[in-house]
Amino acid sequence: MASLFSFAQETLHIQRLELGKKEKKNFNKGDSSMIIRIDTLIMKDKSKLDFYAKKDVKLEIGYAEIGNNVLITGQDSKNNATNFDIKANFTQLGSLFIIARGIDAFNGTKTFPNGDGGKVTLAYDAKGLAPQTSNKKGKNFVFIDVTPGGLRVNPSSEVRQIYARIAMAPNGLRGLPQGQIYSGSPGREGKSEIKSF
Repeated sequence: MASLFSFAQETLHIQRLELGKKEKKNFNKGDSSMIIRIDTLIMKDKSKLDFYAKKDVKLEIGYAEIGNNVLITGQDSKNNATNFDIKANFTQLGSLFIIARGIDAFNGTKTFPNGDGGKVTLAYDAKGLAPQTSNKKGKNFVFIDVTPGGLRVNPSSEVRQIYARIAMAPNGLRGLPQGQIYSGSPGREGKSEIKSF
C-alpha cells in the first residue's frame, strides 16, 4: 500500500525562457523540491535565476545561451543552500556562476544556525560547448560556490551585538526571541561536480 505522504514530483515545463540584461526570474512557490524542463534558455549578461525555499532543484535545459556574469542561486528556508542537479546543452557560454552557499546565522533573532553548502552537479552535453573552471576571464567559464555559512562571522562583533540586544530589552533575555544564540560554528561544506553526458 502506498504511503499517504508520497507525492509524484511535479515537473514544470517551460518552452522558452529569455532573461534580458540584469533581469531576474524567481522561483519561490510550490514544494521545496522541483524539476524544471526548459527547452530554450537565453540569459543575457548579469541575469539571474533565483530559487528560494527550495531544498532540491533539478534543471534540464535543451538549448542554453548564457551571457557573461550570469547567476543561478538557491537556498532553502533554513539557511542551507539548494542542491542543484543541472543538465544542459550549452550553445553559447560566457561566464556562469552557480551559487549554492550556506547563509550566516544572525544571532539574537529568530533564525536558524549557519547553513550548509549545497550539492551541485552540472552535466553538459558533449556535443555542445564544454565549460572550463580555470580562466575566469576566458570564455565558457563556470564557477560553483558551495561554501558553508558562518565562515565570515566575527565572534567579537557577534558577542557585542548579543549583549547590546539584551541590554536594550526591558527584561533581559526577552530581547532575544526564544533566546537563540548560536555557537558560531560554520555549516558543512557542499560538493560540486562537472561532467559530460
